[in-house]
Amino acid sequence: MKIFVAGAAGAIGRLLLPQLVQAGHEVTGMTRNPDRMDLIRKMGATPLAADALDREAMLSIIRVAQPDVVMHQLTSLGSMNFADNSRIRIEGTRNLVDAAREAGVKKMIAQSISFAYAPGDTPATEEDPLDKEAPVPRKHTVEGVIALENAVAEMPEYVILRYGSFYGPGTWYGKDGSMAEKTMHGEIPATDGITSFLHVEDAARAAVLALDWPSGTVNIVDDEPAQGTVWVPVYAAALGAPEPKIQSGRNHWERGASNAKARLEYGWEPLYPTWRTGFSRSLS
Repeated sequence: MKIFVAGAAGAIGRLLLPQLVQAGHEVTGMTRNPDRMDLIRKMGATPLAADALDREAMLSIIRVAQPDVVMHQLTSLGSMNFADNSRIRIEGTRNLVDAAREAGVKKMIAQSISFAYAPGDTPATEEDPLDKEAPVPRKHTVEGVIALENAVAEMPEYVILRYGSFYGPGTWYGKDGSMAEKTMHGEIPATDGITSFLHVEDAARAAVLALDWPSGTVNIVDDEPAQGTVWVPVYAAALGAPEPKIQSGRNHWERGASNAKARLEYGWEPLYPTWRTGFSRSLS
């Protein structure tokens, strides 16, 4: 197929493009940074530089590319600027969906998150509502996710991948990431809050497999949601960081997510089933 990847030079895009090319697809990779076009070309894709927030540019390049499928991997997470990321989710997605629909694109596969669910005492499933009543600043993140998912659902066919918290190369939890730096300085306490993780290799692989999945929303997380009191010490040890401080309590929305639908209905199997071994493997 002809596949257009928006966000092709990001942490997931860099793993996704080679898999698509190897599978025989004709891939166009979009980045807003012209300096990354050579990287995209070396991965076997046709590079394009454009800003998803530029509506006319998006309409033009999708019209020219004429893809069968658009993969939405747009984020703005490099500087931990959550306002910028919400804008990408709202405005960038709107532009991408409108351009895809105008060009007659059949299917879109989009990156969302699994930690926007409403509070609960068990790992969230796809049947649970999103956290529409969240207070500020979390409210902005959730509103961005809702806008993204509603827009993507306008496509004739779509798969929304609600990813867990990324770790691995190029992420906040990577060797040079912001969370690693804070952990090294003892700034990340071990709380009762529950997190579901996902290695970026599993995120990219799920996007490829989703080409054959039916329309809908699916959690893509590893097998073991875990309290911070459990995973933070393991992460710190893998980094060679000081033992973290224990801090009781959690945010009510920190509940983790279940991957039962992905595993049982779609047959998805993560290469990194648990962060327990994934942290040490990705940081070694």
